This record gives sequence, C-alpha cells and structure tokens, in this order.
Amino acid sequence: MTVFVQDTERFVAELDGAIEMHLDWTRRILRCAVLRTSPGEDVLAPDGHGRCSFGRWFVRHRERFDQADPVATLRVLEQHERMHEAVRVLCADMLAERPGKPADLDAFDASQSALVEDLAHLKTEVLARSARHDPLTGLQLRYGLEEEFTRCRALAHRSGQQMVLIMLDVDRFKRINDAHGHSVGDQALRHLAAILRAHARADEPVLRFGGEEFLMILHVADEAAAGHAVDRLLQSLRDAPLHLSDGARLNVRASAGLVVVGLEESVAHAVERADAALYSAKRAGRDRWRWGGS
Repeated sequence: MTVFVQDTERFVAELDGAIEMHLDWTRRILRCAVLRTSPGEDVLAPDGHGRCSFGRWFVRHRERFDQADPVATLRVLEQHERMHEAVRVLCADMLAERPGKPADLDAFDASQSALVEDLAHLKTEVLARSARHDPLTGLQLRYGLEEEFTRCRALAHRSGQQMVLIMLDVDRFKRINDAHGHSVGDQALRHLAAILRAHARADEPVLRFGGEEFLMILHVADEAAAGHAVDRLLQSLRDAPLHLSDGARLNVRASAGLVVVGLEESVAHAVERADAALYSAKRAGRDRWRWGGS
C-alpha cells in the first residue's frame, strides 16, 4: 500500500510540474509579444504542440490518463493543439507586423481555460482511481468489493446462475521473497494477476484483496462448473512458470477457497467462509482448492 501511495503522489507531482511547464511557456509567449521578439521555432512550427515539454510528457502518460477519463484526455490533447495553433498564428502576425485577429486571441483564451479545467478534472480522477486500483497488478483493490459484490449478485439473480466467490493465495510467498528478493515477489504477484484476468470473463471481477491474496467472483450454472473453472486456472498457473531475468524459471503455485454466495449473504460473511476454505486447501497440501462450509 505504501508503494501505491508513493506512486500516485509522484505522478501527481509530475502532473503539477508539467502544468507549471506550460505556465512558463505562456509567460515566455507574453514576454515575446511585449518585446516583439521571436518565441522560437518550437512555437512557430505547425507541430509546436508536439515539441512542447508538457505535450511530450502528457502523451508519454496518456495510458494512465485514459484509465482515469478517456474523453477528458482526448479533450486535453485537442485543446492543447488548438492553443498552440492560435499562438503560432498570433506570433506569426506579430513578427510580420500584422495586427492580430481577435478570433485567434479568443481561441487561445478559450482553449487555455478548457485545458486547465480538464487537467484539474483529470488530476481529481487520478487521485480517486488511485484509491481503487493496485499499481503493481492493475487490479481493483478490496475497497471496490462491496460495489462489485452487489452488481454481481444482481447479475446472478437476473441470469439464474450461481454466484461463486473465490479467495486465492500465492503458496509459500514468503519463501519466494526470502529466496529471490521482493522484486521477484512482485513479479510473481503480477504473473498470477495476469492469469486470473485471462480466466475471468468481462463481467467477473478480479481484485487484489491484500498482500498475496486475490479474490474473484464467478457466475456459473452450478458448483461443478465453478470447480472446473478453478481447476483450469490452477493448471494454467502450473503450465506457465515465471521466467526470471537470470534465465531461471520459478514455479508459482496458489491455493483457493470457494463458496456459493447465499441469496441474502453479506459480503463480509462470504469472504470469511471463502477465507476458511482457502486455509483448508493450504492445510491439505497447497496447490489445490476447497469448498467452504455454510
């Protein structure tokens, strides 16, 4: 969790720094306008928005902004380009000793205001998303479980299927960290997360519950189907060793506990039962799964 917070704080600090870069750019343009000097080829070029320090930084991190709000991200790119184009035209007129057009100045003002507004929105969304997603694995964190549990219960009710909650835990995770270091431990967590995502359907959430524990919710016709699904998942993990940078292969294994969620059961009680089933699988020898009791 500490790494997660530090990552978000670092990214937000970079965003604030990138915005400050563009404020410096705006001040530079104002200085050039007052002194009637050239702002430089990076401003006068048609692709000036791509040469801008802020623009380059934003494009490098577009994926993260897209995760927060893809529509606002696209607006930032469009407004940034529009702002640069307006400034390019205004500066070209100034250097040619032509009067600037009010429409170009209005375009600059409007695009800059929209840019600042969308960046403030994206900053808020990044911070909000940081409380819901794990930067190491990309999975939702447990704080989103209540909402997902309610959604999945409604979906199971509509489809007439059973809702099965699964708790999974990396076997002997401390031994992996002790033998190979925490960076390899992180790789093992990402490795398992990728396999879980590959086996989950679009409407079946996968969350990092905490430490080396993960949680899945399946919609299945019956208990046999859930058992087959977990069998396939654990076999996929056995068939896909983690390849380390030194050429070695690490066999990552996991244990799981399954419960069929009751019609009126709370998320806390379902998790408690699945957790007990998980530790039953651990006691039985690991690398296996068990059903939980009522």
